[in-house]
Amino acid sequence: MKKIAILGSTGSIGTQALDVVRNLPEEFSVEVLAANSNVETFAAQVEEFRPRLAVLADEAAFKVLRQKKFSGVELAGGRQAFVDAATVDGVELVLTGMSGFAGLEPTLKAIACGKNIALANKETLVVAGELVTKSAEARGVKILPVDSEHGAFFQCLQGENPRAIEKLLLTASGGPFRGKTFDDLRNATVKEVLAHPTWNMGRKITVDSASLVNKGLEVIEAKFLYGVDYDQIQVVVHPQSIVHSMVEFVDGSVIAQLASTDMRLPIQYALTYPRRLPSPVKRLDFWQLNSLTFEPPDVETFRGLKFAYEAGKAGGTLPCTFNAANEVAVREFLRGRIKFLDIYDVIDNAMWRRPVTQNPTLEDLIAEDSETRRLSEKFIEEEII
Repeated sequence: MKKIAILGSTGSIGTQALDVVRNLPEEFSVEVLAANSNVETFAAQVEEFRPRLAVLADEAAFKVLRQKKFSGVELAGGRQAFVDAATVDGVELVLTGMSGFAGLEPTLKAIACGKNIALANKETLVVAGELVTKSAEARGVKILPVDSEHGAFFQCLQGENPRAIEKLLLTASGGPFRGKTFDDLRNATVKEVLAHPTWNMGRKITVDSASLVNKGLEVIEAKFLYGVDYDQIQVVVHPQSIVHSMVEFVDGSVIAQLASTDMRLPIQYALTYPRRLPSPVKRLDFWQLNSLTFEPPDVETFRGLKFAYEAGKAGGTLPCTFNAANEVAVREFLRGRIKFLDIYDVIDNAMWRRPVTQNPTLEDLIAEDSETRRLSEKFIEEEII
């Protein structure tokens, strides 16, 4: 049995990862569960899977959790306990299912301990791609992508020479606002933004999908996962979300990965790699697929993708700036304090006002994240609200 740790177990990725474990109980031993603050869901997971260690990062939530009794389970609370959960002896694979900058430190800690990573936390590579990939290479650690798009690239490249890649064709659904104009989006509501047409995801990533920031994050992630230049990464809008991504090779051949829209498939492939095992994922019926369409993204209306390319090409701390500003903006949008299009202004302001440090250390990145958040919060208070 493969011994695994699931960080972010109560979120969208974490809960679906546990569905995979339920379907393949003979394959996995859940050694560690860690989450932020959802006590009731987390307690039910601990009761069912009986990990060796269960951690809640939120101190108040942990006080509630420790009143419950779980025989044979060690309980821990606090931010440092969450980070340390990635380093538990005996764990072979750590699934990083949390969102945001908070995933960077535990991922680096797990890599330092020689643990393979099933990476769902895309911000880790966006913020610190060079740092993370160099550390993984030095420790002989595999980074197995969990994103449906990066899982698709990973599968398309099995048995292929990475040097034969001509282009990575990164598909995007277009989100709920595909085809909408700038004027159409002026008064977009939270409910409208969260109404994704093909995927059921967490709130933050759903907002990022609507703004195309999520696709921008995936562009930066692809650069570090596959060692390509940004000019080799082309975003293609594919509203049916059946083709999860494609690789074009130097001879003109294109290999695509197709499947239904179910995140359990890329999660399972990352957890079971290099094996393929049966899954309950709905099969495609090619007699019923009437058409698959593709189109270019609208980067003038949905500026998040353009900002991501700019940040990625500049490198250094600028992707960290881009990510931190977006996290603040999305949080404030979901709280109803700013409008959807204000998200772009918050990112733009931060990217042009923050200096760029090349070859940043972890400490540089932590400082940049903190300062960008402070700057973005101030900008929202003084210029938007």
